[in-house]
Amino acid sequence: MLNKYARALFTRIFTPVARLLLSLGVSPDVVTVVGTLGVCAGALAFYPRGSFFWGTVVITVFVFSDTVDGVMARMSGRSGSWGAYLDSTLDRFGDAAVFGGLVLCYGGREGAGNDAMAALALACLILGSVVSYAKARAEGLGWTANVGIAERADRLVAVLLTTGLVGLGLPEVVLGIVLAVLALASLVTVVQRMLTVRSQALGRA
Repeated sequence: MLNKYARALFTRIFTPVARLLLSLGVSPDVVTVVGTLGVCAGALAFYPRGSFFWGTVVITVFVFSDTVDGVMARMSGRSGSWGAYLDSTLDRFGDAAVFGGLVLCYGGREGAGNDAMAALALACLILGSVVSYAKARAEGLGWTANVGIAERADRLVAVLLTTGLVGLGLPEVVLGIVLAVLALASLVTVVQRMLTVRSQALGRA
């Protein structure tokens, strides 16, 4: 959903930044790699220590590189399979770092409530990876799986917004609810994509 409505807006916002970076000789691939390293550093340096607000600030700053590199690639005529592959692959590292940071945070605390939070964050990490794999595998076999109620952008915005607010004093139970919803939505998305591919496979047969 966010990909559909927000991409055009952010493209307009970050076009001047992309133009400046290109004028300085920076390549889209460099922006992709630096952005991923920034997201991972922000998540793994701050979240395990419970510093949710500043961790989210750092992650948010770097996560927009995912838009900037795409704009740069289109402006420079470098859009292609390699850039898309690199971007998608490194996105998995960033997503894993965000939810992994939460797993490390709550897994390091004693108490059943913290164990439940760690388990929910781990479920989001695993199911989020399966969501991406279900689409990539389908496309590798010549099918499409562009369906689902919880795409990457939706999951990332939800967890970052909630985690940042928890860092400002929002009760942690709200984060637990959001993680549970994201895990369930990710599972539903996986099923949706599997059923979509199944229908295509049966139709082809």
